[in-house]
Amino acid sequence: MSHNKLFLSLVVLLALGAIQTADAQKKKSFRQLTKTYMGFVKSQNKGRAKLAQKRASDPATVTRDKAEAAEEEDDDPYSAFQSFRNNAYADYEEFRNKCNADYAEFLQSAWGTFQATPGQPKPKDEEKPPVVIEEKEEQKPVVDRPIPIKETVLPPAPEEQPLPVAPIVEQDEPSEYDNWKDFTIYGTTLSVRFEDSQRFRLSKCNEDAVAEAWLRLSEPDYNNTLCDCLAIREDMQLSDWAYLNMLDAIAKACLGDGNEATLLAAFFYCQTGYQMRLAFGSNKLYMLYASKHYVYGKPYFLVDDEFYYPFNCEEENLQICEAAFPQEKPLSLLVPQQQLFTEVLTPSRTLTSQRYPEMSLKVSVNRNLVEFYDSYPTSSLGKDFMTRWAMYANTPVDCTVGESLYPALRKQLQGLSQLEAVERLLNWVQTAFVYEYDENVWGHDRAFFTEETLYYPKCDCEDRSILLSRLVRDLLGLKTVLVYYPGHLAMAVGFTEDVRGDFLTLGGERYIVCDPTYINARVGRTMPGMDNAQATAILLQ
Repeated sequence: MSHNKLFLSLVVLLALGAIQTADAQKKKSFRQLTKTYMGFVKSQNKGRAKLAQKRASDPATVTRDKAEAAEEEDDDPYSAFQSFRNNAYADYEEFRNKCNADYAEFLQSAWGTFQATPGQPKPKDEEKPPVVIEEKEEQKPVVDRPIPIKETVLPPAPEEQPLPVAPIVEQDEPSEYDNWKDFTIYGTTLSVRFEDSQRFRLSKCNEDAVAEAWLRLSEPDYNNTLCDCLAIREDMQLSDWAYLNMLDAIAKACLGDGNEATLLAAFFYCQTGYQMRLAFGSNKLYMLYASKHYVYGKPYFLVDDEFYYPFNCEEENLQICEAAFPQEKPLSLLVPQQQLFTEVLTPSRTLTSQRYPEMSLKVSVNRNLVEFYDSYPTSSLGKDFMTRWAMYANTPVDCTVGESLYPALRKQLQGLSQLEAVERLLNWVQTAFVYEYDENVWGHDRAFFTEETLYYPKCDCEDRSILLSRLVRDLLGLKTVLVYYPGHLAMAVGFTEDVRGDFLTLGGERYIVCDPTYINARVGRTMPGMDNAQATAILLQ
């Protein structure tokens, strides 16, 4: 039996049992099944964004609901399940309506005056210049030398994205007769259902008008649009940051660039599980988003001891509604999956290793992904700026790189030992890229995602180490860590073959230093001038 059929059978059996109990027991069953049922509803919605992504020539052809397939197999269990589902939907909708009604009441009164706290400046680290290994040093044999580690930074762990406080009841299946509203996000054109009847106006920019509009938005005719937003988030694998910007683009496409669009985006954001606050300033409505991460260079508002960052807002004094929505969760700035934006290739550039000239590779990346990364806030966990390097290094490589550069690299590494393969990758990163300080290019420290290093003409030590750690993990399947010295970032590889050199020990495993800024140095050599007593290891996934 397939996983889907097994899962459906389990839900049906649970439903039948619930139907046969008293009403009080049924309520208990609903609570017990909430988590499972939300997952089931989520699986049903999966794929619907394919209709929204530039609708097919026959948009009325929709994949059958899994429950419809169950009906053909056994009418009675399906009927029982339909009855259970309808009751469950009614309970979920009633609960969600109560949450929104209570929140609308708070919108009329729970406001306070807040002053923005200046954001911490973007990190500036005194970078060590690259060093070309001296010929006499290169001739010395590589020997084992342990490196003491001052501390270890754990990688930030990705979590499940927020979900609605209760499953959102879709009013009907998507069809060609719906009014589809197109919008564009990071070069990718998508669509959601949005009828003319869903348009609304804020009579004034005040508490009562916003509360009245919130109740209007809570009506069921917005459910289809909400379901489309969640389906797109899943099908496009959008990170929280991409999703927030998508909702902003949807709202503006539907209602223009005004207070109504701000409220619509805030409502969609809130209803799909995210933590936000509404605010007034200079007769305009704004949305603030809560984040698990500390965002550098951006003022924030401290509300109930939590950081809230204004979205598309430069105001420093705001009236903020302090009311919380049930089960809300802050935004995460991790990018745990590939972002599936429309592919638009950048012009290719040729990157050639000095020591291994046969490693001359043409590289292109997705321009739309570069645009997304350009909008990505510089952030860290707990103001520990070293965690941001792990965030960048743990982001999976885009399929554009995986399908073009990676096959060429695998061909170059075929048949080599682990040491030989890493030597080639190390020299390619050391010598094919032009080094430049971030301060000279950006005016502040800016770490690159892998694709940015492949795209931009210049990079520094952290960008090279992030890139090399990604290549070694993806192409060779070896563990890597980043190694931070004051003013410099290198990396180290956990070889499973016998390799000698400067090494650090973590969890009983040896990691051999590989420095992509120590030009032409081989595996196992630490760049001169590094204070090993101050070194910090940053673990990667």
